[in-house]
Amino acid sequence: MAATLTVLPDFLLRFALLVVTRLAYRIRVLGTAHIPPDGPAVLVCNHVSHLDTLLLIATQRRRLRFIVESSVYARWPRLRWAFNLLGCLPVDAKASPKQLAQALDEVRAALNEGYLVCVFAEGTLTHTGNLREFKQGLAYLVGETNYPIIPVYIGGAWGAITSYYHGQLGRRRTLLLRYPVTVLFGSPLPPTTPISEIRLAVMELAVDYYNDRKPERQPLGEMFAKSAHANWDQIAMTDSSGKRLNYAKLLCGSLALADKLRGPLTDQERVGILLPASVGGALTNLALTLLGKTTVNLNFTASADAFRSAIRQCDLKTIITSKAFLAKIPPLDLPSGSLYVEDLLASLTPGDKRKAFLKAIFLPARILGRVPGFQADRVATVIFSSGSTGEPKGVMLSHHNIASNIESLRRVFHSAPTDNVCAGLPFFHSLGYTGTLWFPLLSGFSATYHTNPLDATTIVALVREQRSTLLFATPTFLTLYMRKATRADFASLKYVIVGAEKMKERLAVAFEEKFGVRPLEGYGATELSPVATLSLPHVQEGGVSQRAWKEGCVGLPLPGVAVKVTDPDTGRTLPTGEAGLLKVKGPNVMLGYLGKPELTAEVLQDDWYNTGDVARMDADGFVAITDRLSRFSKIGGEMVPHLAIEEALHQQLDLSTQVLAVVSVPDERKGEKLVLLYTDEAGDAARIAQAVETADIPNLWKPGRDACHRIEALPVLGTGKLDLRALKDMAKRLTPGAP
Repeated sequence: MAATLTVLPDFLLRFALLVVTRLAYRIRVLGTAHIPPDGPAVLVCNHVSHLDTLLLIATQRRRLRFIVESSVYARWPRLRWAFNLLGCLPVDAKASPKQLAQALDEVRAALNEGYLVCVFAEGTLTHTGNLREFKQGLAYLVGETNYPIIPVYIGGAWGAITSYYHGQLGRRRTLLLRYPVTVLFGSPLPPTTPISEIRLAVMELAVDYYNDRKPERQPLGEMFAKSAHANWDQIAMTDSSGKRLNYAKLLCGSLALADKLRGPLTDQERVGILLPASVGGALTNLALTLLGKTTVNLNFTASADAFRSAIRQCDLKTIITSKAFLAKIPPLDLPSGSLYVEDLLASLTPGDKRKAFLKAIFLPARILGRVPGFQADRVATVIFSSGSTGEPKGVMLSHHNIASNIESLRRVFHSAPTDNVCAGLPFFHSLGYTGTLWFPLLSGFSATYHTNPLDATTIVALVREQRSTLLFATPTFLTLYMRKATRADFASLKYVIVGAEKMKERLAVAFEEKFGVRPLEGYGATELSPVATLSLPHVQEGGVSQRAWKEGCVGLPLPGVAVKVTDPDTGRTLPTGEAGLLKVKGPNVMLGYLGKPELTAEVLQDDWYNTGDVARMDADGFVAITDRLSRFSKIGGEMVPHLAIEEALHQQLDLSTQVLAVVSVPDERKGEKLVLLYTDEAGDAARIAQAVETADIPNLWKPGRDACHRIEALPVLGTGKLDLRALKDMAKRLTPGAP
């Protein structure tokens, strides 16, 4: 009878919680077959909201028992009876080793009795949206047992009223709106699984969450139309020429231009765009996307051969460009059917504009952006790789790729309608396309464009005049801006994100000292749409702190993105802290290379993208890039990293900007020979020789005096990256006898 009296309140409480949770949330459950019908198991779950416990209870008929941090009991004393009825297991992570062991023994006793025990392995809620480090005590729970570990991921709860979405509870919709949440259960893992691999399994479930939503994805054009309707009178974009459009005018203009292009482009799947980052360039991209065309923003800084190759690979019949812009760049071979944006806009009649306005006002977004036969994997754009190590490859990015990457960015960035991104990166750069075109437009804030990211004077002026809060740049570009800007110029910046090349700590410190905002590194690739990892400002609120960046790291994986470090030879996942080949999995991973299935198969295996970068990941999940695999030389049987040599020499020379580069050329005796190329800013030959001699690196890594050569400037691609192919060609010309 006593047992019945104990079970009945427990059942009633769980039933009441189930009803309330189901009324408040629309819960989708995947992978329930992985939960054993009876017997013990450890559920390891991410932790994003205060109601995660209830969400998990609502997915199961079996009774769950939860490991709860003891401080929660102290914080909510009036709910202690509920915790006890639910069979929660208090654990104090800050207790003495003996007390902690006793608490964990109670947890293991519950497992021995056959319960499902759930642990939020991060220990506390995330305050950034990123998956936090998993506590090492997890290993003790299943040590020397045969109890399976089941990874669990709660998707969608970040942003609900009970999460710390951008540090504020209740920022988003109320519980009465039945917030959509998906709970995914993964395949059971053996109890001997390392903590890092359990965390990886949860990250892979996050990928599954994003991909499961693929059927719900809308065309980018439809998403833009919805955003325009919601932000009708707000400024959408400006540029350095003085053009300024709000969302209403931008939607009307893009619809009018789309109607004008519909006839000439009827039978064309892909259309080229040869325009700089500008209102005109953005308008053209939007018009073509609304038409359901695949955009190809062409790299006007590429070599003539690379430019012709892109046109040939995409079979472009039409390129939309500008007469004024063509007059400012070297002559390029364009297809005979090319169109000029000035002529297109000038040909718009008052009737055309009136028709576009009426469509924008009265037609719903699903009609304005409708693409017949649309599927989320439809190619949205083809962006050509930088070609820094070979012929450019056409990277096919889908609507799902772009939309997912933007959704991940919105989960970690705190954006508001008053925000503005200063956009100097061209649209043929993947970050320029996703980060400065679609990200602001789909998020309801504005962008300010300029045609040349190297024009530091204008970029600085635009940041000051438009009160820009977000700036994307490369370390090379950032160095230029530092020289021109005062603290007042950059006073409005909240985020400065750098990528494409490694940022030296000296540059980060110098920038923060001068402007009061620390530039933070991210990591990505054209093949990743492009962002995979990102550093963010630390969170410190309500007595809770969460690190969001580390020196020398490129941040944490974005929500929905999984990363792992593998042995380059065996493919084995490496333990925490070991350097190896970085691989990325997520909804942002490209469809493949256009017309190159063999190359696609080389880099995409089991949905993991082989980045070709060497990296290591620490216990907290932060990723540090060591170098490109292609930027290693094998000398005397040892792998020699070029980037490590460059960093050591820059440190020795006490310089924060890149003034030298290391490459290799074939050598008959050693296989490869290191060559150092430097500019005048690095110093004279004697200073370079002294730096090489005294640098704290192995002698095998030190280029010989005869292999150090002065050059006028380090060659840089239009994307801001070093042109490695040009550097290697220089080194071969300067090295006697090099093939």
